[in-house]
Amino acid sequence: MRAQPDDFGTRLKIAVTGTPDTPLVFLGNFEIEDRWAMGEPGLPGVSFPAGRAVVNRMDEFTLLLAGPDDHVVLKAAPDPGYLNYLDELGLTPPHILTIDHQDPQHTVTADILADHATQDALRRLGRGGARLLPHGVSDLEEELAQASEIPLAAPAAAVCKRVNSKIYSCRLAEELALRRPRGWAAETLDELDRAVEQARLLLADGHTVVVKDAYGVSGRGIAVVATVERLDRLQRMAIRRAERAGHRRAGLVVEEWVAKRTDLNYQFTIGRDGDVHFDFVKEAITEAGVHKGHRFPAALTPAQDALLRDSAQRIGAALARDGYFGVAGVDALLDPDGGLYPMIEINARNNMSTYQARIQETLGTDENPVLARHYPVRLRAPLAFSDLRRALKGILLERDSDSGLLINNFATVNAAAPAASTPSDGYDGRLYGLVMARDPHQLSAIDTEISTRLAAL
Repeated sequence: MRAQPDDFGTRLKIAVTGTPDTPLVFLGNFEIEDRWAMGEPGLPGVSFPAGRAVVNRMDEFTLLLAGPDDHVVLKAAPDPGYLNYLDELGLTPPHILTIDHQDPQHTVTADILADHATQDALRRLGRGGARLLPHGVSDLEEELAQASEIPLAAPAAAVCKRVNSKIYSCRLAEELALRRPRGWAAETLDELDRAVEQARLLLADGHTVVVKDAYGVSGRGIAVVATVERLDRLQRMAIRRAERAGHRRAGLVVEEWVAKRTDLNYQFTIGRDGDVHFDFVKEAITEAGVHKGHRFPAALTPAQDALLRDSAQRIGAALARDGYFGVAGVDALLDPDGGLYPMIEINARNNMSTYQARIQETLGTDENPVLARHYPVRLRAPLAFSDLRRALKGILLERDSDSGLLINNFATVNAAAPAASTPSDGYDGRLYGLVMARDPHQLSAIDTEISTRLAAL
Protein backbone atom coordinates (compact mmCIF):
# COMPACT_ATOMS: atom_id res chain seq x y z
CA MET A 1 0.00 0.00 0.00
CA ARG A 2 1.46 3.35 -1.04
CA ALA A 3 1.87 6.31 1.33
CA GLN A 4 -1.24 8.47 1.60
CA PRO A 5 -1.80 12.19 2.36
CA ASP A 6 -3.05 12.99 5.84
CA ASP A 7 -6.24 14.77 4.82
CA PHE A 8 -9.27 12.96 3.45
CA GLY A 9 -10.05 15.51 0.73
CA THR A 10 -6.68 15.05 -0.95
CA ARG A 11 -6.85 11.26 -0.61
CA LEU A 12 -10.30 11.29 -2.21
CA LYS A 13 -9.14 13.37 -5.17
CA ILE A 14 -6.17 11.10 -5.79
CA ALA A 15 -8.41 8.04 -5.54
CA VAL A 16 -11.07 9.20 -8.00
CA THR A 17 -9.01 11.36 -10.40
CA GLY A 18 -5.40 10.26 -9.95
CA THR A 19 -4.18 13.74 -8.96
CA PRO A 20 -4.44 15.79 -5.73
CA ASP A 21 -5.41 19.11 -7.33
CA THR A 22 -8.32 18.27 -9.64
CA PRO A 23 -11.33 20.43 -8.72
CA LEU A 24 -14.39 18.35 -7.93
CA VAL A 25 -18.06 19.20 -8.34
CA PHE A 26 -19.99 17.45 -5.56
CA LEU A 27 -23.58 16.33 -6.02
CA GLY A 28 -25.69 15.27 -3.03
CA ASN A 29 -28.13 12.88 -4.72
CA PHE A 30 -29.03 10.97 -1.57
CA GLU A 31 -30.87 7.63 -1.39
CA ILE A 32 -29.52 6.64 -4.77
CA GLU A 33 -30.74 3.11 -3.95
CA ASP A 34 -34.23 4.20 -4.98
CA ARG A 35 -32.96 4.72 -8.52
CA TRP A 36 -30.96 1.49 -8.53
CA ALA A 37 -34.07 -0.37 -7.38
CA MET A 38 -36.22 0.79 -10.29
CA GLY A 39 -37.27 -2.19 -12.39
CA GLU A 40 -35.89 -4.62 -9.83
CA PRO A 41 -37.92 -7.26 -7.97
CA GLY A 42 -37.74 -7.44 -4.18
CA LEU A 43 -40.11 -6.21 -1.50
CA PRO A 44 -42.70 -3.46 -2.11
CA GLY A 45 -41.94 -0.06 -0.61
CA VAL A 46 -43.91 2.98 0.52
CA SER A 47 -43.17 6.57 -0.52
CA PHE A 48 -43.72 9.59 1.75
CA PRO A 49 -43.66 12.87 -0.24
CA ALA A 50 -42.89 15.12 2.74
CA GLY A 51 -40.01 12.87 3.74
CA ARG A 52 -38.74 12.87 0.17
CA ALA A 53 -38.48 16.68 0.23
CA VAL A 54 -36.31 16.50 3.35
CA VAL A 55 -34.10 13.74 1.92
CA ASN A 56 -33.52 15.73 -1.26
CA ARG A 57 -32.25 18.70 0.77
CA MET A 58 -29.61 16.51 2.33
CA ASP A 59 -27.67 17.80 -0.69
CA GLU A 60 -26.42 20.55 1.65
CA PHE A 61 -24.11 18.02 3.36
CA THR A 62 -21.77 18.49 0.41
CA LEU A 63 -20.82 21.94 1.75
CA LEU A 64 -18.75 20.23 4.44
CA LEU A 65 -17.12 17.64 2.20
CA ALA A 66 -15.94 19.88 -0.62
CA GLY A 67 -12.80 21.98 -0.17
CA PRO A 68 -12.48 25.74 -0.81
CA ASP A 69 -11.36 25.10 -4.42
CA ASP A 70 -14.19 22.68 -5.17
CA HIS A 71 -17.80 23.26 -6.21
CA VAL A 72 -21.18 21.98 -5.05
CA VAL A 73 -24.54 22.10 -6.80
CA LEU A 74 -27.47 22.71 -4.45
CA LYS A 75 -31.21 22.73 -5.00
CA ALA A 76 -31.43 26.16 -3.32
CA ALA A 77 -29.08 28.75 -1.87
CA PRO A 78 -28.05 28.12 1.76
CA ASP A 79 -29.17 30.48 4.50
CA PRO A 80 -26.52 33.29 4.58
CA GLY A 81 -26.38 33.09 8.34
CA TYR A 82 -25.52 29.41 8.15
CA LEU A 83 -22.69 30.05 5.69
CA ASN A 84 -21.32 32.75 7.99
CA TYR A 85 -21.47 30.32 10.89
CA LEU A 86 -19.45 27.69 9.01
CA ASP A 87 -16.90 30.33 8.01
CA GLU A 88 -16.53 31.40 11.66
CA LEU A 89 -15.64 27.81 12.56
CA GLY A 90 -12.92 27.71 9.92
CA LEU A 91 -15.02 25.50 7.62
CA THR A 92 -14.73 27.70 4.54
CA PRO A 93 -17.53 26.78 2.13
CA PRO A 94 -16.73 25.80 -1.47
CA HIS A 95 -18.01 27.52 -4.60
CA ILE A 96 -21.79 27.11 -4.77
CA LEU A 97 -24.02 26.64 -7.81
CA THR A 98 -27.77 26.77 -7.24
CA ILE A 99 -30.68 25.67 -9.40
CA ASP A 100 -33.15 28.35 -10.48
CA HIS A 101 -36.32 26.29 -10.15
CA GLN A 102 -36.12 23.18 -8.01
CA ASP A 103 -38.85 20.62 -7.38
CA PRO A 104 -38.87 19.42 -3.74
CA GLN A 105 -39.80 15.91 -4.90
CA HIS A 106 -36.87 15.67 -7.31
CA THR A 107 -33.26 14.85 -6.57
CA VAL A 108 -30.67 17.50 -7.32
CA THR A 109 -29.67 15.44 -10.38
CA ALA A 110 -33.19 15.51 -11.83
CA ASP A 111 -33.40 19.26 -11.18
CA ILE A 112 -30.15 19.92 -13.07
CA LEU A 113 -31.32 17.81 -16.02
CA ALA A 114 -34.24 20.25 -16.33
CA ASP A 115 -32.04 23.36 -15.88
CA HIS A 116 -29.97 24.32 -18.92
CA ALA A 117 -28.25 27.21 -17.12
CA THR A 118 -26.78 24.88 -14.51
CA GLN A 119 -25.77 22.42 -17.22
CA ASP A 120 -23.94 25.27 -18.98
CA ALA A 121 -22.12 26.11 -15.74
CA LEU A 122 -21.07 22.46 -15.33
CA ARG A 123 -19.91 22.41 -18.96
CA ARG A 124 -17.62 25.37 -18.28
CA LEU A 125 -16.24 23.71 -15.16
CA GLY A 126 -15.62 20.50 -17.06
CA ARG A 127 -13.69 22.34 -19.74
CA GLY A 128 -11.58 23.84 -16.96
CA GLY A 129 -10.61 20.39 -15.71
CA ALA A 130 -13.25 19.79 -13.03
CA ARG A 131 -14.81 16.37 -12.52
CA LEU A 132 -18.30 15.46 -11.27
CA LEU A 133 -18.47 13.42 -8.04
CA PRO A 134 -22.01 12.40 -7.04
CA HIS A 135 -23.08 10.85 -3.73
CA GLY A 136 -23.72 7.74 -5.83
CA VAL A 137 -23.94 6.99 -9.54
CA SER A 138 -27.03 5.82 -11.41
CA ASP A 139 -28.11 6.16 -15.01
CA LEU A 140 -29.34 9.69 -14.20
CA GLU A 141 -25.88 10.87 -13.13
CA GLU A 142 -24.39 9.35 -16.26
CA GLU A 143 -27.01 11.17 -18.33
CA LEU A 144 -26.16 14.42 -16.54
CA ALA A 145 -22.43 13.99 -17.12
CA GLN A 146 -23.04 13.40 -20.82
CA ALA A 147 -25.51 16.29 -21.19
CA SER A 148 -23.21 18.70 -19.33
CA GLU A 149 -20.01 17.38 -20.93
CA ILE A 150 -18.29 17.00 -17.56
CA PRO A 151 -16.52 13.69 -16.84
CA LEU A 152 -17.55 11.59 -13.86
CA ALA A 153 -14.95 10.99 -11.15
CA ALA A 154 -16.65 7.68 -10.35
CA PRO A 155 -17.24 4.18 -11.73
CA ALA A 156 -19.99 3.37 -14.21
CA ALA A 157 -23.53 3.19 -12.86
CA ALA A 158 -23.80 -0.53 -13.65
CA VAL A 159 -20.72 -1.25 -11.51
CA CYS A 160 -21.99 0.85 -8.58
CA LYS A 161 -25.42 -0.77 -8.71
CA ARG A 162 -24.01 -4.30 -8.81
CA VAL A 163 -21.59 -3.73 -5.94
CA ASN A 164 -24.24 -2.08 -3.78
CA SER A 165 -26.62 -5.04 -4.04
CA LYS A 166 -27.03 -7.07 -0.86
CA ILE A 167 -26.78 -10.14 -3.09
CA TYR A 168 -23.26 -9.06 -4.06
CA SER A 169 -22.32 -8.57 -0.38
CA CYS A 170 -23.71 -12.00 0.54
CA ARG A 171 -21.77 -13.78 -2.16
CA LEU A 172 -18.57 -11.81 -1.57
CA ALA A 173 -18.64 -12.70 2.13
CA GLU A 174 -18.81 -16.37 1.13
CA GLU A 175 -15.97 -15.94 -1.36
CA LEU A 176 -13.72 -14.24 1.20
CA ALA A 177 -14.77 -16.62 4.02
CA LEU A 178 -15.82 -13.68 6.22
CA ARG A 179 -17.96 -14.51 9.23
CA ARG A 180 -21.58 -13.68 8.42
CA PRO A 181 -25.08 -14.64 9.59
CA ARG A 182 -26.34 -17.86 8.05
CA GLY A 183 -28.04 -16.74 4.88
CA TRP A 184 -28.71 -17.23 1.21
CA ALA A 185 -28.73 -14.94 -1.80
CA ALA A 186 -31.86 -15.42 -3.90
CA GLU A 187 -31.39 -13.78 -7.26
CA THR A 188 -33.97 -16.08 -8.86
CA LEU A 189 -37.18 -17.78 -7.72
CA ASP A 190 -35.40 -21.14 -7.79
CA GLU A 191 -32.75 -19.77 -5.40
CA LEU A 192 -35.55 -18.33 -3.26
CA ASP A 193 -37.13 -21.80 -3.01
CA ARG A 194 -33.88 -23.16 -1.61
CA ALA A 195 -33.39 -20.18 0.71
CA VAL A 196 -36.91 -20.48 2.12
CA GLU A 197 -36.41 -24.21 2.68
CA GLN A 198 -33.30 -23.50 4.77
CA ALA A 199 -34.98 -20.60 6.57
CA ARG A 200 -37.86 -22.88 7.60
CA LEU A 201 -35.33 -25.06 9.40
CA LEU A 202 -34.01 -22.01 11.28
CA LEU A 203 -37.54 -20.99 12.28
CA ALA A 204 -38.34 -24.54 13.42
CA ASP A 205 -35.24 -24.39 15.61
CA GLY A 206 -36.47 -21.23 17.34
CA HIS A 207 -34.48 -18.67 15.34
CA THR A 208 -35.75 -15.50 13.67
CA VAL A 209 -34.91 -14.75 10.05
CA VAL A 210 -34.90 -11.56 8.00
CA VAL A 211 -35.77 -11.08 4.33
CA LYS A 212 -33.97 -8.17 2.67
CA ASP A 213 -34.58 -6.38 -0.60
CA ALA A 214 -31.31 -6.26 -2.56
CA TYR A 215 -31.61 -2.47 -2.83
CA GLY A 216 -33.45 -1.58 0.37
CA VAL A 217 -32.22 1.47 2.31
CA SER A 218 -33.04 3.37 5.52
CA GLY A 219 -35.08 0.55 7.01
CA ARG A 220 -37.18 0.04 3.88
CA GLY A 221 -37.18 -3.28 2.07
CA ILE A 222 -36.55 -5.42 5.13
CA ALA A 223 -38.92 -7.86 6.82
CA VAL A 224 -38.23 -9.60 10.13
CA VAL A 225 -39.84 -13.04 10.10
CA ALA A 226 -40.65 -15.12 13.17
CA THR A 227 -43.13 -17.63 11.72
CA VAL A 228 -43.24 -20.01 8.77
CA GLU A 229 -46.60 -18.52 7.77
CA ARG A 230 -45.12 -15.05 7.31
CA LEU A 231 -42.15 -16.47 5.44
CA ASP A 232 -44.50 -18.30 3.06
CA ARG A 233 -46.53 -15.11 2.50
CA LEU A 234 -43.39 -13.21 1.53
CA GLN A 235 -42.40 -15.98 -0.87
CA ARG A 236 -45.82 -15.96 -2.51
CA MET A 237 -45.61 -12.19 -2.83
CA ALA A 238 -42.24 -12.50 -4.59
CA ILE A 239 -43.62 -15.14 -6.94
CA ARG A 240 -46.66 -13.00 -7.83
CA ARG A 241 -44.49 -9.94 -8.52
CA ALA A 242 -42.23 -11.98 -10.79
CA GLU A 243 -45.17 -13.51 -12.66
CA ARG A 244 -46.74 -10.09 -13.24
CA ALA A 245 -43.42 -8.78 -14.56
CA GLY A 246 -42.87 -11.82 -16.78
CA HIS A 247 -39.59 -13.00 -15.26
CA ARG A 248 -38.29 -15.36 -12.56
CA ARG A 249 -36.10 -12.95 -10.60
CA ALA A 250 -36.41 -12.55 -6.82
CA GLY A 251 -33.77 -9.99 -5.79
CA LEU A 252 -33.75 -10.98 -2.11
CA VAL A 253 -31.42 -12.11 0.66
CA VAL A 254 -32.75 -14.43 3.38
CA GLU A 255 -30.64 -14.75 6.51
CA GLU A 256 -30.64 -15.42 10.21
CA TRP A 257 -31.44 -12.48 12.49
CA VAL A 258 -28.43 -12.49 14.83
CA ALA A 259 -28.06 -10.98 18.28
CA LYS A 260 -25.88 -7.89 18.35
CA ARG A 261 -24.24 -5.59 20.83
CA THR A 262 -23.16 -2.82 18.47
CA ASP A 263 -23.78 -1.73 14.89
CA LEU A 264 -20.62 -0.55 13.17
CA ASN A 265 -19.95 1.36 9.99
CA TYR A 266 -16.48 1.63 8.54
CA GLN A 267 -15.23 3.32 5.42
CA PHE A 268 -12.32 2.85 3.07
CA THR A 269 -11.34 4.54 -0.18
CA ILE A 270 -10.26 2.61 -3.26
CA GLY A 271 -8.04 4.27 -5.83
CA ARG A 272 -8.29 3.83 -9.58
CA ASP A 273 -5.04 1.87 -9.23
CA GLY A 274 -6.65 -0.54 -6.72
CA ASP A 275 -4.92 0.91 -3.65
CA VAL A 276 -7.13 0.64 -0.52
CA HIS A 277 -6.97 3.12 2.36
CA PHE A 278 -8.88 2.50 5.61
CA ASP A 279 -10.51 5.81 6.61
CA PHE A 280 -12.37 5.24 9.90
CA VAL A 281 -14.81 3.14 11.87
CA LYS A 282 -17.78 4.46 13.86
CA GLU A 283 -20.57 3.04 15.97
CA ALA A 284 -23.81 3.31 14.01
CA ILE A 285 -26.98 4.32 15.84
CA THR A 286 -30.05 2.54 14.44
CA GLU A 287 -33.69 2.20 15.44
CA ALA A 288 -35.76 -0.61 13.87
CA GLY A 289 -33.16 -0.90 11.12
CA VAL A 290 -33.25 2.84 10.34
CA HIS A 291 -29.96 4.74 10.50
CA LYS A 292 -30.11 7.57 13.05
CA GLY A 293 -26.49 8.65 13.36
CA HIS A 294 -23.00 7.74 14.56
CA ARG A 295 -21.01 7.72 17.76
CA PHE A 296 -17.22 7.91 17.65
CA PRO A 297 -14.54 7.01 18.38
CA ALA A 298 -15.80 3.43 18.29
CA ALA A 299 -15.10 1.36 21.40
CA LEU A 300 -13.16 -1.50 19.81
CA THR A 301 -10.42 -3.73 21.13
CA PRO A 302 -7.12 -3.77 19.19
CA ALA A 303 -8.04 -7.23 17.87
CA GLN A 304 -11.45 -6.08 16.63
CA ASP A 305 -9.92 -3.02 14.99
CA ALA A 306 -7.23 -5.11 13.29
CA LEU A 307 -9.83 -7.55 11.94
CA LEU A 308 -11.89 -4.70 10.49
CA ARG A 309 -8.83 -3.20 8.80
CA ASP A 310 -7.83 -6.56 7.35
CA SER A 311 -11.40 -7.11 6.12
CA ALA A 312 -11.38 -3.66 4.50
CA GLN A 313 -8.25 -4.51 2.55
CA ARG A 314 -9.69 -7.81 1.32
CA ILE A 315 -13.11 -6.37 0.46
CA GLY A 316 -11.51 -3.34 -1.21
CA ALA A 317 -9.29 -5.55 -3.35
CA ALA A 318 -12.35 -7.50 -4.52
CA LEU A 319 -14.24 -4.30 -5.32
CA ALA A 320 -11.28 -2.99 -7.32
CA ARG A 321 -11.14 -6.29 -9.20
CA ASP A 322 -14.80 -5.81 -10.11
CA GLY A 323 -14.25 -2.28 -11.42
CA TYR A 324 -15.20 -0.16 -8.41
CA PHE A 325 -13.21 2.77 -7.01
CA GLY A 326 -13.91 5.69 -4.67
CA VAL A 327 -15.60 5.65 -1.27
CA ALA A 328 -17.05 2.39 0.04
CA GLY A 329 -18.81 1.93 3.35
CA VAL A 330 -19.43 -1.38 5.08
CA ASP A 331 -21.98 -2.18 7.77
CA ALA A 332 -20.72 -4.61 10.41
CA LEU A 333 -21.88 -6.02 13.77
CA LEU A 334 -20.41 -6.92 17.13
CA ASP A 335 -22.22 -9.83 18.78
CA PRO A 336 -22.97 -9.85 22.53
CA ASP A 337 -19.69 -11.70 23.21
CA GLY A 338 -17.60 -9.21 21.24
CA GLY A 339 -17.30 -11.38 18.14
CA LEU A 340 -17.27 -9.54 14.83
CA TYR A 341 -19.37 -9.92 11.71
CA PRO A 342 -17.11 -7.80 9.47
CA MET A 343 -19.46 -7.40 6.49
CA ILE A 344 -23.24 -7.31 6.63
CA GLU A 345 -23.53 -5.19 3.49
CA ILE A 346 -21.57 -2.80 1.27
CA ASN A 347 -22.58 0.75 0.39
CA ALA A 348 -21.08 1.64 -2.99
CA ARG A 349 -21.48 5.38 -2.46
CA ASN A 350 -20.71 8.06 0.08
CA ASN A 351 -21.91 7.37 3.61
CA MET A 352 -23.36 9.79 6.14
CA SER A 353 -20.03 9.67 7.96
CA THR A 354 -18.19 10.60 4.74
CA TYR A 355 -19.59 14.11 5.14
CA GLN A 356 -18.08 14.36 8.62
CA ALA A 357 -14.48 13.70 7.56
CA ARG A 358 -13.49 17.31 6.87
CA ILE A 359 -15.12 18.46 10.12
CA GLN A 360 -13.15 15.91 12.10
CA GLU A 361 -9.88 17.00 10.52
CA THR A 362 -10.52 20.74 10.83
CA LEU A 363 -11.77 20.71 14.40
CA GLY A 364 -9.69 17.79 15.70
CA THR A 365 -12.34 15.46 17.13
CA ASP A 366 -10.19 12.32 17.35
CA GLU A 367 -9.85 12.18 21.13
CA ASN A 368 -13.12 13.43 22.60
CA PRO A 369 -16.50 11.70 22.16
CA VAL A 370 -18.74 12.86 19.30
CA LEU A 371 -22.37 12.06 18.54
CA ALA A 372 -23.56 12.60 14.96
CA ARG A 373 -27.33 12.51 14.66
CA HIS A 374 -30.43 14.34 13.49
CA TYR A 375 -33.10 15.97 15.62
CA PRO A 376 -36.76 16.13 14.56
CA VAL A 377 -38.30 19.59 14.48
CA ARG A 378 -41.94 20.58 14.12
CA LEU A 379 -42.49 24.09 12.76
CA ARG A 380 -45.38 26.32 11.76
CA ALA A 381 -43.33 28.67 9.57
CA PRO A 382 -39.84 28.64 8.00
CA LEU A 383 -37.08 29.17 10.56
CA ALA A 384 -34.11 31.44 9.83
CA PHE A 385 -30.69 30.27 10.96
CA SER A 386 -30.25 33.43 13.02
CA ASP A 387 -33.35 32.50 15.04
CA LEU A 388 -32.12 28.95 15.52
CA ARG A 389 -28.75 30.28 16.65
CA ARG A 390 -30.43 32.38 19.32
CA ALA A 391 -32.54 29.42 20.44
CA LEU A 392 -29.39 27.29 20.85
CA LYS A 393 -27.22 29.98 22.42
CA GLY A 394 -24.78 28.47 24.88
CA ILE A 395 -24.94 24.95 23.43
CA LEU A 396 -24.12 25.71 19.79
CA LEU A 397 -20.47 25.07 18.98
CA GLU A 398 -18.56 28.31 18.58
CA ARG A 399 -15.03 29.05 17.47
CA ASP A 400 -12.38 28.15 20.07
CA SER A 401 -14.83 26.01 22.06
CA ASP A 402 -14.43 22.25 22.42
CA SER A 403 -18.05 21.31 23.16
CA GLY A 404 -21.47 21.96 21.72
CA LEU A 405 -23.54 21.27 18.61
CA LEU A 406 -22.05 21.81 15.16
CA ILE A 407 -24.83 21.99 12.59
CA ASN A 408 -23.83 20.23 9.38
CA ASN A 409 -27.12 20.57 7.51
CA PHE A 410 -29.64 23.37 7.98
CA ALA A 411 -31.57 23.02 4.71
CA THR A 412 -33.43 19.94 5.98
CA VAL A 413 -35.07 22.03 8.72
CA ASN A 414 -37.32 23.90 6.27
CA ALA A 415 -37.29 21.47 3.33
CA ALA A 416 -40.90 20.33 3.83
CA ALA A 417 -42.33 23.82 4.36
CA PRO A 418 -45.42 24.26 2.15
CA ALA A 419 -45.79 27.15 -0.28
CA ALA A 420 -46.94 30.39 1.34
CA SER A 421 -50.33 30.08 -0.37
CA THR A 422 -50.93 26.54 0.90
CA PRO A 423 -52.92 26.13 4.15
CA SER A 424 -50.96 24.15 6.72
CA ASP A 425 -50.96 23.32 10.41
CA GLY A 426 -47.19 22.82 10.39
CA TYR A 427 -44.52 20.59 8.92
CA ASP A 428 -41.75 18.27 10.03
CA GLY A 429 -38.07 18.86 9.43
CA ARG A 430 -34.72 17.58 10.62
CA LEU A 431 -31.71 19.33 12.07
CA TYR A 432 -28.45 17.45 11.47
CA GLY A 433 -25.46 18.02 13.65
CA LEU A 434 -22.43 16.72 15.52
CA VAL A 435 -22.48 16.99 19.30
CA MET A 436 -18.96 17.39 20.68
CA ALA A 437 -18.01 17.13 24.32
CA ARG A 438 -15.11 16.52 26.70
CA ASP A 439 -16.60 13.33 28.14
CA PRO A 440 -19.63 11.04 27.69
CA HIS A 441 -21.56 12.65 30.57
CA GLN A 442 -21.30 16.11 29.03
CA LEU A 443 -22.17 14.66 25.61
CA SER A 444 -25.42 13.21 26.98
CA ALA A 445 -26.30 16.45 28.76
CA ILE A 446 -25.82 18.57 25.64
CA ASP A 447 -27.79 16.10 23.53
CA THR A 448 -30.72 16.24 25.96
CA GLU A 449 -30.65 20.05 26.11
CA ILE A 450 -30.69 20.32 22.31
CA SER A 451 -33.82 18.14 22.13
CA THR A 452 -35.51 20.21 24.83
CA ARG A 453 -34.85 23.52 23.13
CA LEU A 454 -35.86 22.28 19.70
CA ALA A 455 -39.11 20.94 21.10
CA ALA A 456 -39.86 24.47 22.33
CA LEU A 457 -39.67 25.75 18.76
